[in-house]
Amino acid sequence: MVRDGLVLLARRGKPPLHGRWVVPGGTVELGETLEEALVREMREETGIEVEPVEVLTVFDRIERDGASVVYHYVIVDYLCRWVSGEAVAGSDALDVAWVRPAEMAAYGVPTKAAAVVADAFRRVAAGWSAGPGALRATPRTPMLGSVVDGQWEGT
Repeated sequence: MVRDGLVLLARRGKPPLHGRWVVPGGTVELGETLEEALVREMREETGIEVEPVEVLTVFDRIERDGASVVYHYVIVDYLCRWVSGEAVAGSDALDVAWVRPAEMAAYGVPTKAAAVVADAFRRVAAGWSAGPGALRATPRTPMLGSVVDGQWEGT
């Protein structure tokens, strides 16, 4: 989430990536659209209300333990409009922080997340505007199934 030249990071409170600083996000609940999940997850994890505007990127995060798949998420990153709220650590976050681009490395953000944040900053700098306080957020959702006890289920 980019706003006023800063990115909002959340320190994860549970696996995957427990304790790591990441872009806020979470899973899609059964029957939710991606946009509904994004709005709910941002509210629950950071206290911020957003309005999704456009998809920024889509990619996989697959964690393996030998030949077994521990989890498989398809991550959809959005650019959004800030609606209201102040950033506070919520349901799945140990902490939240507004960070300048030059400070990102000190937070140990995963490589792909750092690249996506850099792309969001480039788009904003090139004139993309989500209105007052442009920002970015990420829902994370299993694709066509879910991970249960380390086993991928679905098609």
